[in-house]
Amino acid sequence: MELTNLISVQQFCKHYKVPVSFINQLQELELVEIITMEETLCFPKSQIKEVEKIIRLHYELQINLEGVDAIYSLLKRVETLQDEIVMLNNKLNFYENL
Repeated sequence: MELTNLISVQQFCKHYKVPVSFINQLQELELVEIITMEETLCFPKSQIKEVEKIIRLHYELQINLEGVDAIYSLLKRVETLQDEIVMLNNKLNFYENL
């Protein structure tokens, strides 16, 4: 993975004022993918929005990490089901127009 598509965990934590151990805990729960590049812990920039959501759930709503893990899993499932509904509606519209 290119370095331009990664953000340093240290830099991210400094910007969002969260401890590095928080990101490590997210990795243990498999909520974020940590990559070591040139002895620096990084994660893909594509995960920033997801990590921001997790930070809000944990710090602003004071939900423990196990609860965040459960909520995050449910949110992913809802997104998958919404995508499936859109796909099925498109198929239905196609066959109705035949």
